Amino acid sequence: MASSPSQDHILTLSCPDRPGIVHAVTGIFAAYGHNIADLQQFSDPSSNRFFMRVHFSPAASASASASTGGDGSTTAHLSQPFDALAAEYEMDYQIRPEAQKTRVLIMVSKTGHCLNDLLYRMRAGQLAIEVPLIVSNHRDFEDLAASYGIPFHHLPVTAATKQAQEAQVLELVRSHGVELVVLARYMQILSPTLCDALPGRIINIHHSFLPSFKGARPYHQAYERGVKIIGATAHFVTANLDEGPIIEQQVSRVNHGMEPKQLTVEGSNIESLTLATAVRWYTERRVFLDGVKTVVFA
Repeated sequence: MASSPSQDHILTLSCPDRPGIVHAVTGIFAAYGHNIADLQQFSDPSSNRFFMRVHFSPAASASASASTGGDGSTTAHLSQPFDALAAEYEMDYQIRPEAQKTRVLIMVSKTGHCLNDLLYRMRAGQLAIEVPLIVSNHRDFEDLAASYGIPFHHLPVTAATKQAQEAQVLELVRSHGVELVVLARYMQILSPTLCDALPGRIINIHHSFLPSFKGARPYHQAYERGVKIIGATAHFVTANLDEGPIIEQQVSRVNHGMEPKQLTVEGSNIESLTLATAVRWYTERRVFLDGVKTVVFA
């Protein structure tokens, strides 16, 4: 008899690579009566780090596992053995219910296709996210936010007010329990202070296939160069502009007859899909930071 989906959990971990990690982890699950539904792992020889994602659930007999301290409805009994393992292996780990939604703050400026796509996917159940608020430096999408019943915070920003505006953003992150910030075509450069406050917790969609055509008017640059593919890049935000660890990239073939407006339309489709994919992978705990790169168990 399979366990109910509400009892499924995701374990994620990373640590310096060494022999015995998989054996130690799976041994804990076996000892406490849990089934492993899926396990993915990767050892990076360049960073000498090990990464693992485990989808697990209680075995059918877990509810009767009092002799081993098991509890079919919680994972509290796993804290002690995994804390001990983390100390031994210098391991960072997290156990999270698979059904638990990620609280996401979406930031947007005056281009709304990515925002609209994320909100639709949330409502349709395609993304396991909840959006407690939307922040924008313009009012263009206040009505869209209202149609989803989401509070909209208009926080205009200038060079003189940037520090104060970003302090407001950080306070909203804290007060609303935000786990992830998504820049859905938010056309402002975040300060190093804000980036450092939320490492690995801000995802941006860059409207080109990095590293080509950085900066403004990328589709016009692509048109002038006669490109045959265009693309989009979803990446973590760091203090180095458009150089954060890449999560996902997608491309589309184009041809010499397409004008900048047509490239922009096609690019918008790719941007929306690329960003949604990166957000989904993040919420499913598939993305790991590995220095300036990522490990993605897609």
